[in-house]
Amino acid sequence: MIITDTHTHLYSESFDEDRDAMIQRAIDAKVERFFIPAIDSTYADRMYGLEKSFPEHVHLMMGLHPTHVQENFKEELQFIEDQFQQRDFIAVGEIGIDLYWDKSTLAIQQEAFRFQIKLAKKYKLPIVIHCREAFDEVFEILEEEKGEDLLGIFHCFTGTEGQAKRAISYNLKLGIGGVVTFKNGKIDKFLNAIPLSNIVLETDAPYLAPTPFRGKRNESAYILNVAEKLAEIYEKPLEEIAKITTENSKDIFGI
Repeated sequence: MIITDTHTHLYSESFDEDRDAMIQRAIDAKVERFFIPAIDSTYADRMYGLEKSFPEHVHLMMGLHPTHVQENFKEELQFIEDQFQQRDFIAVGEIGIDLYWDKSTLAIQQEAFRFQIKLAKKYKLPIVIHCREAFDEVFEILEEEKGEDLLGIFHCFTGTEGQAKRAISYNLKLGIGGVVTFKNGKIDKFLNAIPLSNIVLETDAPYLAPTPFRGKRNESAYILNVAEKLAEIYEKPLEEIAKITTENSKDIFGI
């Protein structure tokens, strides 16, 4: 059995005390594939160091997180473009729109989102979308950009069944993480209406730890709790959930 964590911030400062041990715990739990989203240029060296330490397991994205779209966003986008010219990445991410923390940056978040989608199309790569309190705004841009050259993952999906089906219509898989295990998470109520072929697993570690670790630091090994919840929802063995969601991740990332 191989489980794929399609979204984990293993370079986070939260893991500075025990990073290698934490990653080894995940590998021992059959979580052998880690896809690493970017935040901004200040984390690039940490990401590259992580890749060097775990080259068999770690796959890097590059992008500008919407909450880090600030006054210097054009310099950050230039940094991203420069990185793509220098080396390969697995995806453009995480990108999108976040109106939970700051609504005043919406216009520049939209500009950065559009720019990075076009970058993904240029390099024929998937995108990994962050969306918080911004479904309408994200869908508006996806509607503009939709086509055979648009694909990716709607990370940390927390929307309605209708929003799930709309996201899938843009050739996106749904990234399902700890929220599916929460009593008030809601997505567990309709997820079995979504074909498993449209689902990938993720932790978003160190954030959004699943039950029974809710409120604590998340880590990639806890993806087992997410997979077990999906096994319950879809009434399938854990091994089949692992196999199908890993195949789905290969469909998106190409490896």
